[in-house]
Amino acid sequence: MVMSGTTCSLRFPGQLNADLRKLAVNLVPFPRLHFFICGFAPLTSGGSQQYRALTVPELTSQLFDNKNMMAACDPRRGVYLTVSAHFRGRMSSKEVDEQMLNIQARNTSYFVEWIPNNVKCSITDIPPRGLKMAATFIGNSTSFRELFTRVDSQFTKMYARRAFIHWYVNEGLETVEFDEARSNMTDLIAEYEMYENAGVDEKGEGEEEGEGN
Repeated sequence: MVMSGTTCSLRFPGQLNADLRKLAVNLVPFPRLHFFICGFAPLTSGGSQQYRALTVPELTSQLFDNKNMMAACDPRRGVYLTVSAHFRGRMSSKEVDEQMLNIQARNTSYFVEWIPNNVKCSITDIPPRGLKMAATFIGNSTSFRELFTRVDSQFTKMYARRAFIHWYVNEGLETVEFDEARSNMTDLIAEYEMYENAGVDEKGEGEEEGEGN
């Protein structure tokens, strides 16, 4: 459903369309930070749809809900660098824009301030089969570092015991390549943390200068 929602603007007409090239440009502010959290709304059984009247505000709210995310990390433990939302169904672009702005206004601490216009939307008139409206979420969040931190922790424990290393060495891999791979992952985690704290540090410096004056 996520892949279908992401590519629907390439296959169907809509009010606001976005191609894959624009999607990549808008979602990747820094080359190494190209890992995304995906989500979909509504996540419900097809049989229950007839008893629910889904609205754009409810759809938007579900879209940013942690329960609707398809990655083992909590977006509330980081900040969004960029976000792309793909709506499907008959709906007003004005209402979609208003709801997306409301989400950002109510949750300013979860969006970086130093990347302007970092939330993009597209609307395709044709909904998924069995639904009147739906939405797909793609977010570039610094909370994704949780996954890499978890992998690093698991790798450290196994590498300390040299578990399974001989299988790779027998195939021609050198142990130094494991150290390099872990170093790259550590650098990636540090880069996520750096950009997450960038706005906080600048804000703190500004407050200190204000107090000094």
